[in-house]
Amino acid sequence: MVRKEWEDSGFGDLVRIQERRDKIQKEVQELIGNAEKEAKGIIESAKTEGDDLRKVAQGIVDNAKKEVVDLKNEISELTKEVHNAEQKKKELHNEIVVLEDEVLYQSFGFYTPKYNLENSEAYKQRLESVRNKQKEMVKNRKATIHSDDWRLDGNKQKGKAMNNNNIKLTIRSFNNECDAAISKVKFNNIQSIEKRIEKAFDALNKVNKHNKIEIKQEYFKLKKEELYLAYEYEKKKEEEREEQRRIKEQMREEQRVLQEINKIKEKLEKEETHFKQEIDKLKKKLETATGSMKELIETKIRELEEKLVLIEKDKEDVYNREQNTRAGYVYIISNIGSFGENVYKIGMTRRLEPTERIRELSGASVPFGFDIHAMIFSEDAPSLENALHKSFRRKSVNKVNHRKEFFYVTLKEIEDIVKKNHNKVVEFTKLAEAQEYRQSVMIDQTQLEVAATR
Repeated sequence: MVRKEWEDSGFGDLVRIQERRDKIQKEVQELIGNAEKEAKGIIESAKTEGDDLRKVAQGIVDNAKKEVVDLKNEISELTKEVHNAEQKKKELHNEIVVLEDEVLYQSFGFYTPKYNLENSEAYKQRLESVRNKQKEMVKNRKATIHSDDWRLDGNKQKGKAMNNNNIKLTIRSFNNECDAAISKVKFNNIQSIEKRIEKAFDALNKVNKHNKIEIKQEYFKLKKEELYLAYEYEKKKEEEREEQRRIKEQMREEQRVLQEINKIKEKLEKEETHFKQEIDKLKKKLETATGSMKELIETKIRELEEKLVLIEKDKEDVYNREQNTRAGYVYIISNIGSFGENVYKIGMTRRLEPTERIRELSGASVPFGFDIHAMIFSEDAPSLENALHKSFRRKSVNKVNHRKEFFYVTLKEIEDIVKKNHNKVVEFTKLAEAQEYRQSVMIDQTQLEVAATR
């Protein structure tokens, strides 16, 4: 679209005009040189041939000078055309609002919030306040600088009606342009959108100059404020949605943990009841037993009582895990086939069987399963996980969304941080088995070798 506008404006001819000017200048120099040379020869001849030849020579010189003057005038006109074309090019360049993503990606960067309000509700209220100020300005006819001294067909009332219509049309056009621009705002084009609003502001003021109508700077500033508030409002809402997703995921995880704990408690209680009933039966038999049978029953009772002690300990452990919501496992896992070497996910689970969580992560969302390098039990798993995340924050794969717990680190770096924050010995598995991935690579190599022999 921009290229077509340049061609329609004559920018395509700009280079050709310059070339033509340079060519004419060269011709002028050659013509002057040739004329002077010819005139000089004629004058020399005239010295011997008489006054008539001098007149002829002088006429040639005069004609050549006249042609030079004409050509210089043409050069001057062409120079003016070049200057005008360059000025128009500059003006159009200043008006261009680049919105194409393939151009904008070159200037992607971090957006620095202007307002940093606490939550989306605060942004919503501020946004409503800004829009209400705009409505008040429009209602009180303070959105524009305008003249009320208009007459139409000599009638002041008609002139006032015409002026009011022009003001409404101007404000409506500006609002529509701003609304359309704001609806398309993204983190990578917000400055271009601001420039687009500024362009609409300048263009409407320029068009309405003869109507003596000008949109006020104050109204323009409110529109820019609306732009940035609207963008940050949507961004904050997305952050809150992401936080809600995190909370729901955490609640689902807690529910799974509770189900797992209840299942194990039920199993232990069932075993405990079974053993107690068996002990009661054996004790009744013991009352009438004698000799070797009595010894056998007493041995069996001791074995069952030892098992009851173990069950009681397991019940206590499960109870402690149920009460201590911070106890859990911090896991260190990798997926070479999906993410490459030296990329590790550092997460946490409260599951009594933590490998269940790893199996879930190895589901359909990744082509290969995860390998476990360490499974660290801690009485305060969230603190250990947080210490690791904080230490490797600058090495995050995703530096925007910190819920994505992948890091460009080595196992040695992870081990060092674990040792500083965990007082128990932890065993790390250095080599990632990555069985399916390595088998897939071998299959690819075999197929390539077979294809090469054909």
